[in-house]
Amino acid sequence: MTKNLLYVFLGIFCFFEIHAQDKNTDITLEKELREIVKDFKGLAGVYVYNLKTRQEAGIHADSVFPTASVVKVPILAGLFNKIEKGELSLFDTLIYNKERVYGGSGLMQFFKDSTRTDLRSAAALMITYSDNVTSIWSQELAGGGEEINNLMEGLGLEHTRVNSRTPGREDLWKKYGWGQTTPREMAGLLIKMRNRELVSEAASDEMYRMMTNSFYTDYALSQIPPYVQTAAKQGMVNQSRSELVMVNAPGGDYVFYIATKNNEDTSWEYENEAWVLQRKISAFLWNYFEPESTWKPAKNSDNLVRGLKY
Repeated sequence: MTKNLLYVFLGIFCFFEIHAQDKNTDITLEKELREIVKDFKGLAGVYVYNLKTRQEAGIHADSVFPTASVVKVPILAGLFNKIEKGELSLFDTLIYNKERVYGGSGLMQFFKDSTRTDLRSAAALMITYSDNVTSIWSQELAGGGEEINNLMEGLGLEHTRVNSRTPGREDLWKKYGWGQTTPREMAGLLIKMRNRELVSEAASDEMYRMMTNSFYTDYALSQIPPYVQTAAKQGMVNQSRSELVMVNAPGGDYVFYIATKNNEDTSWEYENEAWVLQRKISAFLWNYFEPESTWKPAKNSDNLVRGLKY
């Protein structure tokens, strides 16, 4: 009886061990991430993938989270899909008018009525400054949420969808907001871009260049040396903060997506719990993948972004 039980336990252990190997799971990394997020007051999801070692780690990696402004990455893909088909051009003229004013993040809401611009500038504003006006406009130009969602489905992404201004998704909009995704899927979308597999090689390269100019360096990016290239997009609403980052690290590229929802801390201060978590995970990953690095954020560097004196 005891011997049979031993065989059963050994069989179970081998199953999980083989399963982990098939998925190339970095068990040590996953354990450390679980420790970091365990006390978060809300639900935190993380997915990490090292493009060099092909190892991954995840916490709630396949759970659906609100994207907030990270939905602008699928919208960007939708725009370039139209460009690839010859239906749009980066240099198409756009005329901004006051009817397009939309609050929140971004710069175009402050443009003068009848300002002349182009699609390339609009797309860059959407990604770099998370501009809401150009994002809504870009969603329209990309064919709307339905067409963008068809593109995501065609890429094999089951849960990554645009909800806002998309017929038939009103209930999902109420639940998740502008968009929804899983940590694994959104990281996978950026991996496709990095590997020149999103829309086309040329489109992937141009999208990736836009993604490397993030204005929002206060969160995960603050824990990565400024001389190391990153491609990133952040998303934030009261109860959900998310961040997508690809790090072109010396030892090999790695990508991570941090998502949170049902956050108890809905503040907009530097010390918001979700933003502290994003910085903590980012710092841990940098040191995990670049153990020889001696770089640390400069003393009192956080005072710069908080507007405090040294």
